[in-house]
Amino acid sequence: MATLKSLRLRINSVKSTRKITQAMKMVAAAKLRRAQSQAEAARPYAERMERMLASLGASVVGSPDAPKLLVGTGAEQVHLLVVVAADRGLAGAFNTNVGRFARNRVRALEAEGKTVKLLTVGRKASSYLKRELASRVIGEISLAGKKVVGFEDAAEIASQVTEMLENGGFDVCSLVYNRFKNVISQTPVEQQLIPTPMPEAVAAAPSEGAPALYEFEPTEEEILAKLLPQNLAIQIYRALLESAAGFYGSQMTAMDNATRNAGEMINKLTLNYNRTRQANITRELIEIISGAEAL
Repeated sequence: MATLKSLRLRINSVKSTRKITQAMKMVAAAKLRRAQSQAEAARPYAERMERMLASLGASVVGSPDAPKLLVGTGAEQVHLLVVVAADRGLAGAFNTNVGRFARNRVRALEAEGKTVKLLTVGRKASSYLKRELASRVIGEISLAGKKVVGFEDAAEIASQVTEMLENGGFDVCSLVYNRFKNVISQTPVEQQLIPTPMPEAVAAAPSEGAPALYEFEPTEEEILAKLLPQNLAIQIYRALLESAAGFYGSQMTAMDNATRNAGEMINKLTLNYNRTRQANITRELIEIISGAEAL
């Protein structure tokens, strides 16, 4: 049976843990509001940009002068997965879910005979995927120490992807990240970046009519040279914002559960402490009475 001293120490320890989890929950809740508003604000622009470039890609598909960022290399043998997770833990299954999703996607592509390369964003993505897929990881990017993820961070990642494409490092590039739905729901998704996916109607029935025609001013080359890298950075920036909002939501939920569990444990330990203390008092009284009767 545990002694009164050990029970007191354990109760105090759990109370200290509860204070920490309460504080972490409040911090995560405060950061979640800003991260959620940023993620929701970035969605319309990113989605519209993606649709516009998808339609543009359908109009120039097959052209020998089409930019690689728009139509890819024409092959599908080498796939690059940019996996976005967090740099910290204590967020429930947030990092594990996106890591498992990426691992399953790698296995599925390799089962089709494809070659897969991984570019990880966030230390937790790297640590998870290196357990089984260390040979596929070609780069690691950490955003630790940054209070707020900025567009320049996404632009830096986009420049690395663009450089790999120009050097023939891959044929298809996709993003894997947790899309924020609400505080208790973050869904791992895959979003293809290169080549830009064509609209479903055009892909399903390419011969039923010509896609939309675009007029370029000053020139098509000058506009696409600026627009395509910007779109790549925008899509990556959106994924970073979605992942950040999902992380804080998951962390707030995890810390709330930990706080409630700590409270339940404190109640059980306190009850056990009182029972043990009462048993000790009863035993001492019995010893005193027995000694008095013996005299």
